[in-house]
Amino acid sequence: MNRDPRGYYAALHVAPDATAAEIQRAFRALMRLRHPDVDASSTAGQSPGKDEGDDARRILESFAVLRDPRSRAEYDPAADSGGSGRKAARGREIPVRHHRPESPVLRVTPVRWERGPL
Repeated sequence: MNRDPRGYYAALHVAPDATAAEIQRAFRALMRLRHPDVDASSTAGQSPGKDEGDDARRILESFAVLRDPRSRAEYDPAADSGGSGRKAARGREIPVRHHRPESPVLRVTPVRWERGPL
């Protein structure tokens, strides 16, 4: 089974079992190199190449799918079934209570007016 049907992992130069941090790091590094606005002075007299914008769009599209766990699971169903031989780590939801402090952070007291200098 093809683990990368649209080539998103290849576009970002990461393995299909890459973590979210690795995907983000690869995205930022590639966008620094491939962004059309980077080093615009060297191409000022030339018409912009079609490949430069296509590379950036491909990287953005790949990152948009792979950065979100839900869309990544839809894109790569073999990752959930353990197709890579490595068991996918699943987190569990932990209920969190938000407690309000007993006393307010800022206490407002009555103002004591003093007589000014005479």
